[in-house]
Amino acid sequence: MRIIKPFAWLALLFVAQPLIAQKVSVKSPDGNIRYQLTLTNGRPVYRVSYKGNPIINNSSVGLAFKDSGNFASNLKMLKPVYKSGVEQYDLVVGKTKHVNNSYEQAIVPLAEINGLKRSINIVVRVFNDGLAFRYEFPQQKNWSAYTLTDENSEFNVAGDPQLRILSFKTYNNAHEGLYEKVPLSKLKKDALVDMPALFEFPDKVYMAITEASLRDYAGMYLGKHNGGLISKLSPLPGQTEIKVKAVIPHHTPWRVMMISDRVGALIESNIITDLNEPSKIKDVSWIKPGKTSFHWWNGDVMPDTSFMPGVNFEFNKYYIDFCARNHIQYHSVIGYGGFAWYSNNWPGYGTPGTYSDVTKPVGSLDMQKVCDYAKSKGVGIHVWVHWQALYPQLEEAFTQFEKWGIKGMMVDFLNRDDQQMVKIQEEILQHAAAHHLFIQFHGAYKPTGLSRTYPNEFTREGTYNYENNKWLPQGLPPEHDLDIAFTRLLAGPTDYHLGGFRAVAPDEFKTHFIRPMMIGTRCHMLAMYVVMESYLHMVADYPEAYEGQPGFDFVKAVPTVWDETKVINAEPGQYLTVARRHGTEWYVGTINNSQKRNLKISLDFLPKGNYRVELYQDAPDDDKNPNHLIKSIKILTDQDIIEVAIAAGGGQAIHLMQQ
Repeated sequence: MRIIKPFAWLALLFVAQPLIAQKVSVKSPDGNIRYQLTLTNGRPVYRVSYKGNPIINNSSVGLAFKDSGNFASNLKMLKPVYKSGVEQYDLVVGKTKHVNNSYEQAIVPLAEINGLKRSINIVVRVFNDGLAFRYEFPQQKNWSAYTLTDENSEFNVAGDPQLRILSFKTYNNAHEGLYEKVPLSKLKKDALVDMPALFEFPDKVYMAITEASLRDYAGMYLGKHNGGLISKLSPLPGQTEIKVKAVIPHHTPWRVMMISDRVGALIESNIITDLNEPSKIKDVSWIKPGKTSFHWWNGDVMPDTSFMPGVNFEFNKYYIDFCARNHIQYHSVIGYGGFAWYSNNWPGYGTPGTYSDVTKPVGSLDMQKVCDYAKSKGVGIHVWVHWQALYPQLEEAFTQFEKWGIKGMMVDFLNRDDQQMVKIQEEILQHAAAHHLFIQFHGAYKPTGLSRTYPNEFTREGTYNYENNKWLPQGLPPEHDLDIAFTRLLAGPTDYHLGGFRAVAPDEFKTHFIRPMMIGTRCHMLAMYVVMESYLHMVADYPEAYEGQPGFDFVKAVPTVWDETKVINAEPGQYLTVARRHGTEWYVGTINNSQKRNLKISLDFLPKGNYRVELYQDAPDDDKNPNHLIKSIKILTDQDIIEVAIAAGGGQAIHLMQQ
């Protein structure tokens, strides 16, 4: 719910009255972040400071329309509406169970002096860990719809901070790649920067720019502009000029700047879900996050059998039985050897053909039998589908899925974030919720907090994850895991294809499509289940890779949703320690880059008391056998500090239970 101080309602009475002063200032509740909007010669310009120091210099805001010109000059400011409020709510799926964040807000009405005399509100909301603004189009007599060609939101970042970014040449992409570390001044002019983007200032101040509540609008990128940055929107398909078409009233997504002098605060932040609407799903009792098998990643591995491996009951039974034995909540029905489980004439998983029907399994698969057997074992069925096969028969498909007893699905190969695709994804979530189905988007843009509004959205890909170890010649280094944690993770959950249990030294890595190798120790992988946020983590290897192996007990135990999240140690590109609470138990994960180091993990984040502590640490010979780990059990208190030597590419995982 939103709690609004009484005086805010009185301010609403004066929204239409002209204001002589042409300046608006809003501070965070703790006073550290300040946003100021000034109307200079009819042009709106904003700036942002943190603890008195500039972080965004004067930056213009404005919009360009196809048939009615720009909304950026010749403007007057009417009386702002100020509000103090609190975002107080519970998350069904998230890094925090109960959220309680205060903010200060201003709604600044801007109106054209001449011409069409259109009006647009700039709404700014400032929290202690960041701020956000958006454009709102109120209902008005002379303007009922708009066609947007550009949103010219500038971000003239102060100084020359180090950027940690992912950039592309085209808007149509899967939002996957290796990150660049480059000073702002050296950013290429034609770079199309994905979000979140992390800015590291010399005085240890950090800012991340991203967006929240992306709905019925185009996805946003950043581009170089006059030494700073400017918003770039993904165009509607088939052309490059038009970005958004909308009926008024309407509003844009929030443009978010997460700011702190403690980089861990950005990972802990709930600002993205704060800026989204409450859940539209009234009964959430059927929403059950968990872990899932995913045999495509391991190469569809089967042991010697008396039956033909493939898209059949027996193959899926093998993985269902594994999930049941080890309390893994879901099994993925995908296909086999590159061909999907449903009827189609496509040459492969990702290459559309002329026919598909996701309501009809291939002849060798009895989906009802698979679902019934899984249910008898306490396992839910989770299926893979290509979005172009699913979307033309959305309601028919979801009706059949619910009848079979399927619990959710991975929707794959979306690879766009234009307004049309954004609306398609929300439509999928809406229809899926009506049939008690969860969604895992793959080949998809970053999350924008919609898991608050539709908590049946469990996770998104949008990351260059461990699937690339199947074909990337050098494999993914542990530095990439840290890049993801300090950038993409700031937006929300990510599907990272966790669970590879075949770690090798970097110089021994080889690409294996079947039984892929991993760079980074076994403990690094265990820690990733805590560090990486996802409400449907994969256990992606095959059964014999896990059962009887050191560390698998941690994988089985670790939850996927959390009541509380704290960052203990954090240095971008170097190391990260995240502690998360589920009920009364805590899990701690530390991941390291390719340099050995010693770290101290203080337990002072714990409530007072004694704890049974299970520690999983890199073994002394991990340079020769990175799968080797040492598990120890201790009784410690909240006053203790754990000192640990972490291998190159290593990690540590801890499970704490109060006595």
